[in-house]
Amino acid sequence: AANGDLMEAVTFLTEEHAEEPAQDLAAAEPSAWEGSAVGKQLPQKGSLIPIAVGNLRGVFYGSVHLSDRPQETHSAENKNRSKRKRCEVWGENSKQNDWRRVGDWPVGMKNIGNTCWFSAVIQSLFQLPEFRRLVLGYSLPQNVLESCHSHTGKRNIAFMQELQCLFALMLGTRRKFVDPSAALELLRDVFRSAEEPQQDVSEFTHKLLDWLEDAFQLTVNVTSPGDKSENPMVRLFYGTFLTEGVHEGNTFSKIETFGQYPLQVNGYRNLSECLEGAMVEGEMDEATASQSVKYGQERWFTKLPPVLTFELSRFEFNQSLGQPEKIHNKLEFPQTIYMDRYLYCNKKLIQVKREEMKRLKEKMVALQQKLERYMEYGSGPARFPLPDMLQYVLEFITTKPAVAVSSAQGSQTTLLHSQAKPHVLDVLSQPNGILERTNTHTEDGAFFLANSSPQQNSNMELQPSVPAAELSEHPAPHVVSEEELNLVRTCLQRWRDEIKQDVQDLKESIARTNLSIEQMYLDPLLRQVPYRLHAVLVHEGQANAGHYWAFIYNQPRKRWLKYNDILVTESSWEELERESFGGLRSASAYCLMYISDQVSCVGADEDEGPEAVQIQKEVEALTPELRHYIQEDNWHLEQEAEEWEEEQSCKIPQMEPSPPSESQDLSSESGPDQSSLCEQSLHSLSSEHARIAKEQTAKAIANTADAYEKNGVEAALCEAFHEEYSRLYLLSKETPTPQNDARLQHVLIYFLQNNAPQQVVERTLLEQFADKNLSYDERSISIMKVARAKLREIGPEDVDMEEYKRWHEDYSLFRKVSIYLLTGLELYQNRKYQESLTYLVYAYQSNTKLLLKGTNRGVNESLIALYRRKCLLKLNEVAASLFLSSEEALVSEGVSILDELIIPCMHLMNNFEVSREDLDAIEVLRSRWCSYLGRDDMDENVQMKLGELLPRLLDGSNEVIVLKEPPKIRPNSPYDLCSRFAAVMESIHGASTVTVK
Repeated sequence: AANGDLMEAVTFLTEEHAEEPAQDLAAAEPSAWEGSAVGKQLPQKGSLIPIAVGNLRGVFYGSVHLSDRPQETHSAENKNRSKRKRCEVWGENSKQNDWRRVGDWPVGMKNIGNTCWFSAVIQSLFQLPEFRRLVLGYSLPQNVLESCHSHTGKRNIAFMQELQCLFALMLGTRRKFVDPSAALELLRDVFRSAEEPQQDVSEFTHKLLDWLEDAFQLTVNVTSPGDKSENPMVRLFYGTFLTEGVHEGNTFSKIETFGQYPLQVNGYRNLSECLEGAMVEGEMDEATASQSVKYGQERWFTKLPPVLTFELSRFEFNQSLGQPEKIHNKLEFPQTIYMDRYLYCNKKLIQVKREEMKRLKEKMVALQQKLERYMEYGSGPARFPLPDMLQYVLEFITTKPAVAVSSAQGSQTTLLHSQAKPHVLDVLSQPNGILERTNTHTEDGAFFLANSSPQQNSNMELQPSVPAAELSEHPAPHVVSEEELNLVRTCLQRWRDEIKQDVQDLKESIARTNLSIEQMYLDPLLRQVPYRLHAVLVHEGQANAGHYWAFIYNQPRKRWLKYNDILVTESSWEELERESFGGLRSASAYCLMYISDQVSCVGADEDEGPEAVQIQKEVEALTPELRHYIQEDNWHLEQEAEEWEEEQSCKIPQMEPSPPSESQDLSSESGPDQSSLCEQSLHSLSSEHARIAKEQTAKAIANTADAYEKNGVEAALCEAFHEEYSRLYLLSKETPTPQNDARLQHVLIYFLQNNAPQQVVERTLLEQFADKNLSYDERSISIMKVARAKLREIGPEDVDMEEYKRWHEDYSLFRKVSIYLLTGLELYQNRKYQESLTYLVYAYQSNTKLLLKGTNRGVNESLIALYRRKCLLKLNEVAASLFLSSEEALVSEGVSILDELIIPCMHLMNNFEVSREDLDAIEVLRSRWCSYLGRDDMDENVQMKLGELLPRLLDGSNEVIVLKEPPKIRPNSPYDLCSRFAAVMESIHGASTVTVK
């Protein structure tokens, strides 16, 4: 805004009454900031609220009284960086468990600046037991080491040694994550320039396998010089395929070797289609190839490697923009793929099936086109299903006419109408389609055809027209005879039935054809070579930038794990599908790694004991040098922990001049002006909400690399704050759908949708960046420190902390209601009515408190009430059937259900403003039990118990209602909660016939 004038810039940033710049920084912000504190002038007081972007001008860009301490801290960090030890945890978390490895849980890998590609590939390969053993067992005779003089050979050996050290640490370290810096230094000069820091997984994997192959070839050459077939990397990762085809009328055949098999994604729905497209190009017809086909080829695998890697090509070059673009199409892939249909040994059988598949697909297209003619009938732009059109005409003709006449009279009147006015075609032939008439009340008569003779109506008078007010509410024929009605109705009904039968036959034929297509390759003969999915490497972002992570199947644990740099978390196939298939977000799989039974069995053989025992065995099998390397690193870890604890203990007195009270949390970094009881009471809730959003916060910080490098930590925090606020604001404005509740994604979406005060919104977002769980790397920690410093500058006069606390309490209750509702619905669908009812009752009660503050504060009350009612009735049926069994144990169980669940739930429903539907349900429930009174087939003792129950069932106004609270359930992340919500709501809206008002 100062156009390069440094003095004027300082004036804008520091003076209280400085003239507003003509071109404000906030003016370029998106419309999501409109109505907030963004772009407003600085406060007139000396204190600044470091939240709104207008105020951030002072806080983030250097207000004199705020910038000194954070800058000093940052400078101190830079000075002390050289003192940091290998793999040191850059964090301030006082709980060592948060940065120490937990048992035998796999370790993460530190991101050394855009090195997520390295972490994803190395983690995927490390989790292959056979590959891990090959790397850790690599050794060269001394004479081979001495005789290796080439730069390439020395580099490959050095990289192999660093990879060994890295793998050894990943096995035996006590750290939560390891530092791959040494191995990465050898790789940096090989790849792209510094201007293009984002590496490509495929490029790196190709280069990695080349280096490893060359390194292992040195060991092979000792016994079999030049024999690559004995190279362990070649045997593990490389296969061969045969290409046969026709080019310009000439046949050809050649065998090629492959490591990563490339597959084009665009235009395909699933991996099988991708592979089929890669196997067959052009129109191959062996019988007429030399005559009618100029080009075409088929590929057949002749040898498959134990580790089969598919490289998914998700790039295409945009000619108009002159740059590559990412293909976000959805591509599904299975957990097990059978490779038999692509093997050369099955060529003849597969060619027959391909011909049959081609015929079936052509038939499917023809059937669907024929069905479409029925379902989109008409010659104009608007088209409708033909059966519906016939039904509508039938409804029209059978609607009660406005004037009822007898059969003969109707015919005569119709004829008189036709004689009184010209034919319809005569009318249409007039200019503008209009014919002047003297009797305008009988214009519609020209549209009816008369069947009676002229003699029958020579003396008949025209029927008087019906006033508009007396016409039928729905469109109906003005005059219709019985003969006309019967004739048209008979024809329409017959035609409709015929068409419906035709449509049904077509749908059945399509279903049969589709089933034949799906089962084409399910032949047992073609399911002999299974490959199991081992790892999925995912990229999120665009063609030139983004982030990589990996999903890897853990064989000992029998579950999927997600490896995202330093984080290794438990995952599921559903999460993998959501983040890897593509089509919905900018995240999609780039590389698929499948392994054969040969590799799977290697891991399974050693799976007889706990994973920790197997890891210990592998550590003991290492060379003494590698074992010593692990011990030395673990010793360094303990030293670092001691030094860090001493440093933290020294920090506390500096930050708290007065002695802290016993109740004060010594590990907190609260400043002297944050000591109010109100803030202490809400600390846990606001911190929990910040922790829930830590993955989203980490992504926002990850996008600030350029700002961090160019302008420093405060600029990075400002940019991350900006982007996250804009993202959440836009999400809060999206139109909700039955399967998506954006409020579950983030606390700020809930606040924004309920018009929370701007100070509450912005302080909450700042707390998100000050969360202690953001100890991922140096940038995250630096941003966290600056955010904490800015939080300390916010005084009680800037934010009403009581109000701030209430908003966080409301969101916490909203999440609890949502979790209870989802759990109750899931249990209901699984017919676990006892557990379900408790969750639904508590969800309804808690939700009522929220709805008193606004309709958007809670969840759909009708939905909870509906399934609470349905669950109550289902559970009542269960209790009644147990009660009528006459077996003492079962009768007691039925009574217990009534006492503990049904009766308390009924009375709770009556305590609220009970709906008509709930009253009806309670009446049905009571009537059922009353009907059992005096039954001859019921035991006397059972009748006595029924007599004791009925008073409580019929009137419990004086009863103390006690309902045991259900077990608490906390989802791991907002993504888990949103995916559960989507699945349950889709099930409800897709399958239930009950309309939820």
